[in-house]
Amino acid sequence: MANINTILEKSTKINSVDWDNLRFGVFFSDHIFMSDYEDGKWDEGNIIPYDSLDLEPANCTLHYGQTIFEGLKAFPSVKGGINIFRPEMNAKRMNKSAELICIPQYDVDNFIQALRELVKLDQDWIPKKRGESLYIRPFVFGSGNFLGVSASKSYKFIIILSPVASYYAEGLNPVKIIVETEHVRAVKGGLGSAKTAANYAASMLAGEKAHQKGYSQVLWLDGVERKYIDEVGAMNIMFVINDELITPSLDKGTILAGITRDSVLTLARDWGMKVSEREISIDEVREAHKKGTLTEVFGTGTAAVISPVGLLNYKTENMIINDMKIGKYAQKFYDTITGIQYGEIEDPHNWIEHIKL
Repeated sequence: MANINTILEKSTKINSVDWDNLRFGVFFSDHIFMSDYEDGKWDEGNIIPYDSLDLEPANCTLHYGQTIFEGLKAFPSVKGGINIFRPEMNAKRMNKSAELICIPQYDVDNFIQALRELVKLDQDWIPKKRGESLYIRPFVFGSGNFLGVSASKSYKFIIILSPVASYYAEGLNPVKIIVETEHVRAVKGGLGSAKTAANYAASMLAGEKAHQKGYSQVLWLDGVERKYIDEVGAMNIMFVINDELITPSLDKGTILAGITRDSVLTLARDWGMKVSEREISIDEVREAHKKGTLTEVFGTGTAAVISPVGLLNYKTENMIINDMKIGKYAQKFYDTITGIQYGEIEDPHNWIEHIKL
């Protein structure tokens, strides 16, 4: 990809941002990147002002949901410049999602160049407060206009930017989650491993019910035996039992291959922890809790990084984890990952895509 053509916004919206109350996904920067797929190929793309899209009522994605997305973050580096965390992995995961719902691949190098140039242009939108960041949302959707269950012949790839605070109101304080026993999100052979709208739509009813009961998220069980743990609605899940880090494997294709998940597992192995990616049943978790060997439960994801779980509800049983306090491993993973993201500590695995200013 050559230098990306850029059309500048004439009047910035940055002064309308409530920087003391960012929340998550509420404010959006001045520019977006947009590329179109027509006649079997992607164009070079353009950076243009953030504005509404012109969609026809017959847009195929509105009817059939042919869309995928990603999420990653940019941070101000303490050494100067901007750090983007593991964008290559996001680009590759987006292409894996694309395969599952018949969307054409987007070149990984072009993906990275596009977000680099967009982030550099809107660098003033990166929050300066520790714990906040610039959220990057790449997404692709079918742009054809027709009614009929078939793949679109045209697509749009767009990147938008949003300055964000913590995903959960609790921040790094432990959250309460409930094990879902009625609804199913994904099954083997389905779209569970794709970051696509259908997965999130399938989780909303259970999530709403959980919120009404005072829980932050739902913990999903497998859709067949309703026994083995999959993931939380917006993040992967980890358990520490007898100092062993255990997380569901990706083998069944029912959970997302999280970038933060991979980062945590890599760090754990670096530190000499025993790490297992395998099936883990809710009964095993309950038994470990009864024995006192379940010492930590935490979620991992781009939005929250690490989200400790202080209470896990299963049917009528409330399992209190680590006295509703963040555990030593969750804290260490959070400190290490965020330290790498802000350039405060060494990046031994070259996870950072650095932008010099």
